Amino acid sequence: MKKQWKLVTVLLFLFVVSACSGKESTGQPSAEKESVELTISAAASLKDAMTVIQNKYKEEHPEVELKFNYGASGSLQQQVSQGAPVDLFFSAAEDKFDKLVEEGNIDEKDGTDLLRNELVLVVPKEGKTVIKDFHDLQKEEVDQISIGIPESVPAGKYAQESLEKIDVWKEIEPKIVYAKDVRQVLSYVETGNVQAGIVYKTDALISDKVNIAATAAADMHTPIIYPAGIIKNSKHYEQAKVFYNYLQSDEALKVFTEYGFITD
Repeated sequence: MKKQWKLVTVLLFLFVVSACSGKESTGQPSAEKESVELTISAAASLKDAMTVIQNKYKEEHPEVELKFNYGASGSLQQQVSQGAPVDLFFSAAEDKFDKLVEEGNIDEKDGTDLLRNELVLVVPKEGKTVIKDFHDLQKEEVDQISIGIPESVPAGKYAQESLEKIDVWKEIEPKIVYAKDVRQVLSYVETGNVQAGIVYKTDALISDKVNIAATAAADMHTPIIYPAGIIKNSKHYEQAKVFYNYLQSDEALKVFTEYGFITD
């Protein structure tokens, strides 16, 4: 009886060893990576490029669900300042980003200036227009022009700076129709609700309903820089760090370039 018991014990041991060896030979991990959801607050002008990047990242990191919150950088910054659960902030303005650094919400080592953009004057593609450059906004025939709210929409702030630089702001300010973000400005122009709007070049390039009438010279406004950074109190800091690094990869930068952003 004892010999039989020893035989059973030996056979069981060999079975366990064989099973373990089989698992190792397949190269399969003993457990799948833990699924996480990352919340990224990003400027509205980034939406199209980030949608492509989201899909590419999902292929490489199926365990990570990217949840995007798009809007005006100023509004998104205020949400983070008030404690909204965000893992990464991608702004269209340095001052909004710097405020989060000053508050201690983003560590300087976890932030970088990633992209640049240009500011353009757009008009509806359908119909005739008297607008060929920024000075034409003073013409009597032009009665409605849209820009983002300067206090919360960086593109709106850059637009106001540009119009002040060429000394036309005071004259055309009564014609301004303010929008909650740059995409709303684009929509107003596409639908013909306004005769012109000032948006980022990247926004104009994705629309087949507007024409670019003029591009603002670089010295007309504050440099348009897009910083990205990890929120310090992120519950998924390590996973956010991996995505943050991916945004700086050649693969991601190529996508941004294809959508008109400047990456050098």
